Amino acid sequence: MKSFKTYLIAVVALAFTLESYAQYTEVINSNRPGVSKSAFSVGTNVAQFEVGPYILKEERTPATSYEVSGFGVDFAARYGLLFEELEINIEGTFQSDTKKYISSITSEDKRSNFKNLTIGAKYLVYDPYKNAEEEQPNLYSYHANRGFKWKNLIPAVAVYAGINYDTKQNPYTAPGVEGISPKVMVATQNNFAGGWVLVTNLAMDRIGTDQSDFQYVITLTHSFNPKWVVFGETQGVKSDFYADNLFRFGGGYLLGKDLQLDTALTFNTKDTPSVFGINFGASYRLDFHVDKEIDNGSDADAEGERRARKKGKKKKKRKKKEDDFNDDGSGL
Repeated sequence: MKSFKTYLIAVVALAFTLESYAQYTEVINSNRPGVSKSAFSVGTNVAQFEVGPYILKEERTPATSYEVSGFGVDFAARYGLLFEELEINIEGTFQSDTKKYISSITSEDKRSNFKNLTIGAKYLVYDPYKNAEEEQPNLYSYHANRGFKWKNLIPAVAVYAGINYDTKQNPYTAPGVEGISPKVMVATQNNFAGGWVLVTNLAMDRIGTDQSDFQYVITLTHSFNPKWVVFGETQGVKSDFYADNLFRFGGGYLLGKDLQLDTALTFNTKDTPSVFGINFGASYRLDFHVDKEIDNGSDADAEGERRARKKGKKKKKRKKKEDDFNDDGSGL
């Protein structure tokens, strides 16, 4: 029984350390199945690929009625470069569909192109758990480690900057939008006790174009155990070209430490147009991460000096006793 308690304490301490003090994690940490971006990177020398095929259907009524049905794929490639806090990535969405106009004369328009294609970099500027000595785990209470802490209300914060590329006469962008345009984002993340994680993204996209828009994404995930996670998400988009409020629900399953599978539903609550989509995805990483070696030379020197001082004190104490013994005339 004692050995089991010791093992449990060690597991709790290790899990707490991995969650709180490292960018890199022993298992894959994907942005899927939602569309929000985590504040943390994948870790240095880790290449991660995330992909999600989907099917969708849109309907607009009553004025200028049309229907859109088709399929597409979301994708992202992420790499941890130079620092634990830095990640470079490329992400996008390719879609192919048929837009059918419903009027006295029905017509169809077959379309296919990238809805977005962006290359950028994300950097963690603030981690509330880094070097937080007061956040050492309670080795005697499992519930204390999972209880609410006010410090958890302070999020990790990352900044992102990227460049969009839009082709000429893209059917998914506003007329005249082509070439490159900047994108910036702030991502925050709160890790609460009990497996709850809150991620918030605030972004300005295609800045300076006729489709310059503001987006927010709020995602709440909950892990029931090390294998299963569920999530709920809301996404708002506002621009002169398009505005919407989208909702997503779904879950993910950890098939292996480097492989995650997921699925989600997407819908909105309006009819200009109404949106419904189903996606299935996967995330896989190539893990070449190596922990940085810690130079313990100074610690060893300090320990050596401490032992030398302790040894010197013992010699002095022993010599003093001998002197006292000789002074009282009972010694040689």
